[in-house]
Amino acid sequence: MPVATPEQYAAMLDAAKAGGFAFPAVNVSSSQTLNAALQGFAEAGSDGIIQVSFGGADYFAGHTVSNRVGGAIAFAKFAEEVAKAYDITVALHTDHCPKQHLDNFVLPLVAASEERVAQGGLPYFQSHMWDGSAVPLGENLDIAKDLLPRMAAIGVILEVEIGVVGGEEDGIAHEINDQLYTTLEDAVATVEALGLGEQGRYLTALTFGNVHGVYKPGGVQLRPELLAEIQAGLQAKYGTGEKPLDLVFHGGSGSSAEEIAEAVRNGVIKMNIDTDTQYAFTRPVADFILKNYDGVLKIDGEVGNKKQYDPRAYGKVAETGMAARIALAAEQLGSAGKSVSA
Repeated sequence: MPVATPEQYAAMLDAAKAGGFAFPAVNVSSSQTLNAALQGFAEAGSDGIIQVSFGGADYFAGHTVSNRVGGAIAFAKFAEEVAKAYDITVALHTDHCPKQHLDNFVLPLVAASEERVAQGGLPYFQSHMWDGSAVPLGENLDIAKDLLPRMAAIGVILEVEIGVVGGEEDGIAHEINDQLYTTLEDAVATVEALGLGEQGRYLTALTFGNVHGVYKPGGVQLRPELLAEIQAGLQAKYGTGEKPLDLVFHGGSGSSAEEIAEAVRNGVIKMNIDTDTQYAFTRPVADFILKNYDGVLKIDGEVGNKKQYDPRAYGKVAETGMAARIALAAEQLGSAGKSVSA
């Protein structure tokens, strides 16, 4: 199926919220990892979200040049073409974009989509993330308030982060401390600034101890019950239905099945997966190289085995390993077997 239209993406998110499940959102940085994501979603029979960060877009464009906007658009165009061969629907998203990269990443992409929509086409991306976690909440929300109507006008959804995700991703690092826990007051300020959908749809990454990367048991103290408390507080204050916010789970790699399930019960409809899928991609390559050492390398004057050092040989096992991890995520999050394409 083609990449989701804005209407299909909205239907995906609505189905997740109504059905009490979440879609995996998988970071990619190359055509290989993009193909692995499509394979994984297709094997699970799940729709999904494929996303690229500014660092991933840089790499997509070629690691010796600085062309993240071109890399992101190339990613989107490639996805649009190859996704047609799969019986699932995917939405395209740009991941964490801090203030210093708005002008060289998200804003040019929004402008490119505006031009494309004006010509009768679809936006390149179905959603964009503005990551204001490193600036004061007031400034974070002021920027989000400017972005929201502009994106809504072209059918694009905004994602905001309210709170701080610890650890490091693409050079953005935050300490692991009490700032990792969003408060009800923070969420109220968000609703006061952005509304509850009437100004445009947005996704909210509330933080409840989330940390990028994988940590040993006990290294991270997740509090998914905090999401329920915030949702209930907003419901009581604004007289909404249950779980008024559409939530995103960042920094979930290494989380327990119980923690993931509780977060989904409390309104998470999108869960980012990056660290786990990176490992799932690389681990089979290491296994292949070690098992086929004398074929991959030309040792002691031998010629090696072209079929084994052909990048496609180990590329296939890498993609299959990553796809399997994505299919597992779809099972864990409840999106397996659920598709607007069905």
